[in-house]
Amino acid sequence: MVVQNKLDTGDPRKAVLLEPFVHQVGGHMSMMKYDEHTVCKPLISQEQWFYESLPTAIKQFTPQYKGIISVCLRKDSLGNLGLIASPSLPTDNCSSLDKEHSVMLCQEIKQTSTTSSERLFVKWSQAPFTKTIKDSCPGKALLRTELQYHTDVSSFMEDTNGNQPERKSYNPWGLHCHQLHLNRMSSKLDENKLHQFLLLENVVSKYQYPCILDLKMGTRQHGDDASEEKKARHIKKCEQSTSGSLGVRICGMQVYQADTGQFLCKDKYYGRKLSPDGFRQALYQFLHNGNHLRTDLLEPIVSQLKALLSVIKNQSSYRFYSSSLLIIYDGQEPKENKETLDNHPQGCFQNINCTMPHGTGHPKVDVRMIDFAHTTYKGSKYNHTIYDGPDHGYIFGLENLVNILENTREGE
Repeated sequence: MVVQNKLDTGDPRKAVLLEPFVHQVGGHMSMMKYDEHTVCKPLISQEQWFYESLPTAIKQFTPQYKGIISVCLRKDSLGNLGLIASPSLPTDNCSSLDKEHSVMLCQEIKQTSTTSSERLFVKWSQAPFTKTIKDSCPGKALLRTELQYHTDVSSFMEDTNGNQPERKSYNPWGLHCHQLHLNRMSSKLDENKLHQFLLLENVVSKYQYPCILDLKMGTRQHGDDASEEKKARHIKKCEQSTSGSLGVRICGMQVYQADTGQFLCKDKYYGRKLSPDGFRQALYQFLHNGNHLRTDLLEPIVSQLKALLSVIKNQSSYRFYSSSLLIIYDGQEPKENKETLDNHPQGCFQNINCTMPHGTGHPKVDVRMIDFAHTTYKGSKYNHTIYDGPDHGYIFGLENLVNILENTREGE
């Protein structure tokens, strides 16, 4: 359930509602929405250090770093868990919070039995939470808010063989991560303990229907501090996926389908099973809105990827192990583009650089690097090994990505 009492948003001492970030498509850490333009995630010191010492050239390709927030976990008399955040909490405990004016996001956990196994369900009450979603962004209204959600999230997705029906109503991955994170936090519940979170720019806030592709970049995914067991596990994943063959693999995606008015979603398990040809088809699917291929997106996406490639080639000693790259565009197609495609259904599919009407310009797209918990570089106080030259595994993935997109055509 969502419990919301009086909140004076002008007073920074008041607690802030942390909502699950409904547009999280990949990763294993829970992303939370702090406000319309800001998300937060559990703080990892190595990632914090990276953001605070970020090279100027990379800044345009990362979310803006906004600082640190303190978060408390609370349990009310009904057993509901709540995450309460405040930018001005004392450094030692949460006792100074005004409970009467706090805002809490709670969950009601119910166990239900099935014939095969016992599954955990999480159900969020619909009324106030739905209003928040619909008020903040039209696209979010499509992400179902009556969330009755299985932990076996992959069953909501179509597998690589198409054996399971896709569920297009909303992307459940962020809620899956949120559930796991709350479970970890609550295993040793201490209401006076502070949890530190990073505050980062919400890079999809300006999009009405954010289409997001989360790509795990590079040919190596384990950090320098990984145990031998973890190292072996990640090496095997890379060898058995497109990380090894292409230097990039899909960790998740959501793409708006204009024909149905819903998001089509894929998760990391889908991405791990893709062959190089399957990866190419998945990229094609990411750029297809259910009616036609969004060829208008190809040039601006490729242009940004090439600009990022140039920057990465100049970053000596940096290794972006286990980091991801987001490609984002708006599923709400510009009206001029739609009219042009309706009038010329075949013409623009044959040429990436097809001419659009005067004044149309390129659609809005973003390419952003995220997840730097295992990034290492010379000068980092967390580095275990100093490397020479740029991250060739990351460069290999970017070059393949650019090549695939440049060769994307309707019908291929």
